Amino acid sequence: MRLRFGAASLLVLLLAGCGATTTGNRGTSGAQNPPPVFNLAGYSAQYKKGHSDGCVQRRDDRLFRDEADYMMGWNDGRSACSRMRR
Repeated sequence: MRLRFGAASLLVLLLAGCGATTTGNRGTSGAQNPPPVFNLAGYSAQYKKGHSDGCVQRRDDRLFRDEADYMMGWNDGRSACSRMRR
């Protein structure tokens, strides 16, 4: 009887500990987390702006349509940051 009570108590404590812990920022929106930092040295200003905008999933439609560097940066930023959020 005493052994059974001890085992049940241990199981309750283990399960309670699992429920009390959190990992990372699951359940929060990406807007609350700062975007990751990337080394974009050597890239054009338009690429950097596109990369930053893509990372937070905000897009300047005119630049996306008219500036190839912005478009490539936006696509790369969106892709890189979405992989990091998973």
